[in-house]
Amino acid sequence: MAATARSSVGEIQAADVEAAGLAAADAGPFLAALRSAAGKDAAAAWKAVVAAGVLRPDHPHALHQLVYYSVYAGWDRAQRGPPSYWFPSPTDCKETNLGRVMEQNGPKLLGASYKDPISSFGLFHKFSVHNQEVYWKIVLKELSIKFVRQPKTILDASDKSNKGGAWFPGAVLNIAECCLLPWPSQNKTDDSTAIVWRDEGFDDCPVNRMSLKELRTQVMTVANALDTMFQKGDRIAIDMPMTCNAVIVYLAIILGGFVVVGIADSFAPQEIATRMRVAKAKAIFTQDFIIRGWKKFPLYSRVMEGTSSKAIVIPATGDRLGVTLRNGDMSWKDFLSRAAGRSSMYSPVYQSADALINILFSSGTTGEPKAIPWTQLCPIRCGADTWAHLDVRPKDIGLWPTNLGWVMGPIQLFSCFLNGATLALYHGSPLGRGFCKFVQDARVSVLGSVPSLVKSWKAGNLTEGLDWTKIRVLATTGEASDIDDNLWLSSRTCYKPIVECCGGTELASSYIQGSLLQPQAFGAFSGASMSTGFVILDEQGNAYPDDLPCSGEVGLFPLYFGATNRLLNADHDKVYFDGMPIYRGRQLRRHGDIIQRTVGGYYIVQGRADDTMNLGGIKTSSVEIERVCNGADEGLLETAAVSIKPSGGGPEQLAILAVLKDRSATCDTNLLKSKFQRAIQRNLNPLFRVSYVKVVPEFPRTASNKLLRRVLRDQLKQELANHSKL
Repeated sequence: MAATARSSVGEIQAADVEAAGLAAADAGPFLAALRSAAGKDAAAAWKAVVAAGVLRPDHPHALHQLVYYSVYAGWDRAQRGPPSYWFPSPTDCKETNLGRVMEQNGPKLLGASYKDPISSFGLFHKFSVHNQEVYWKIVLKELSIKFVRQPKTILDASDKSNKGGAWFPGAVLNIAECCLLPWPSQNKTDDSTAIVWRDEGFDDCPVNRMSLKELRTQVMTVANALDTMFQKGDRIAIDMPMTCNAVIVYLAIILGGFVVVGIADSFAPQEIATRMRVAKAKAIFTQDFIIRGWKKFPLYSRVMEGTSSKAIVIPATGDRLGVTLRNGDMSWKDFLSRAAGRSSMYSPVYQSADALINILFSSGTTGEPKAIPWTQLCPIRCGADTWAHLDVRPKDIGLWPTNLGWVMGPIQLFSCFLNGATLALYHGSPLGRGFCKFVQDARVSVLGSVPSLVKSWKAGNLTEGLDWTKIRVLATTGEASDIDDNLWLSSRTCYKPIVECCGGTELASSYIQGSLLQPQAFGAFSGASMSTGFVILDEQGNAYPDDLPCSGEVGLFPLYFGATNRLLNADHDKVYFDGMPIYRGRQLRRHGDIIQRTVGGYYIVQGRADDTMNLGGIKTSSVEIERVCNGADEGLLETAAVSIKPSGGGPEQLAILAVLKDRSATCDTNLLKSKFQRAIQRNLNPLFRVSYVKVVPEFPRTASNKLLRRVLRDQLKQELANHSKL
């Protein structure tokens, strides 16, 4: 931190705010405004500071740090849980999607127990878990879902051998068509803007726009061309950045009754080959290059090396390809020409709700990636979750830098289109100022991210001079959030809420999330997602009481709408159910996360079950240690904590690896080790001992940016083994 926090907000002096970067002339008025919050309980004081607009987005981050950390200087997290930074408004809460539905249905469903959306949220959530048929009937009316044959029922759980139940039996639809239709209740017409986008390097040009009618026309053209080459049910891969063309191809494949195979554009040829083989894909859509900052990175050449299947190649820029195609492959222009002479209209292929539409893959951190089949139920879950938790509404503009090869790509696509919102796409790197300017120029109202992106934006101060105040909801997923990074992010938007999301590809959703009907704390989740039930298990597999602060492996209630009931290359029951305990007559579903329920009812993900360690007989998680160590020195970018078992036996030893902000800087690892030790003793457990510290240039990660602690652990083991031989 650039300025030292005081023991309370009332002790902040002019010299403090000036040291934090505020001009001397502004110090007096700032302190006068700040004094109005003095003397209150910490949470009330912070609420007053934000409500009064004392802190502005253009203020230096050090000033935001000074005030926030001073306000909460005396806050005892052990006794009170994580401190809240955002609080729902008693009036605004009724305008949220969920609040509006609760006001309409709460008195009827909950009786005299219903008070208002904030105080009755817990009751309504519990109702949604135990009365899923009622809840999902309500939510379906909010989304643009057109059934050509209505479901016989919402859920049939009579067959106990089908652990997840049968959802929407008898229903027939085409979920891509649902994305492309005008929808009066959402005020969505043919003239509504479906997509806004910008190409990197054209950051001072107006944003591009595509209407719903234009999108539908282009999707139908591609679907017509697909019909000339493939049989219904064929699996067709997409390996390219999430551009307008990628979205059009994705929807066209599903509209035509084919199956999308999602492959992230960062994969090496061998990974492409694995996914094409496992999915039995007949063809692949790709680009000639990936353009990042005016540099060309090969993509088609990787695809050629990875698969012999037919490739349809789209130019990254302009109309002409920058590569020579191998025999049998086809240019985008030639592909589209196959639709010439066919009707400009297209009849969607209607299928059952459980029909396969998309094959996605897990990160592949533990061997061959699992091939996860998405049905038409999965997009409905995506749209419903973001409707309820991110409060995505018609006319919203949603941006989440991702890829159709990762779960967030389809989630973002369906979340926008099924809720009547506009999908925003930046054709370029999200790491630069150009992306941040697009957020401003496109007037993005719902912005998603991953923590490493936020860290990069903050480190480069990339939002300086930009206006992000049109954003009303932020979201983050993928890895553990850093509290100070999230303080920076929220402060750029006048302290809008950051909805933390944690789930999985196989769930088509998040099982724990934030909510706009609950106070939010940095780096924490405020509860289970709507209709989702779970318990936290002790080491014997017994469920802790729901109101008890605790830590353990999460066990999901198995009747989970949108979750998979099979895998294409693994035993689904073995992966998700074998060995899990029975709870209230049904076997729990495994997810693999270790989570903590804090005092105050927040949740913190402490890592995967295989990222836990035993230090001196005490179980802890890598994420918990990393949270503490990340703040031990200002020169640190990030840390990774792993445990090493000595070759000669004995207790596990704690090793901490570090990446510096300045990769060229030198670092005294003994000094860093002592700083880590003090931070852990002060903030976590005085019994934990740091045995080994190493500075590395970067951490190994999956293509979806998940930290590969297993790889770090194996590398350290080998290094220490080699050292012991000397």
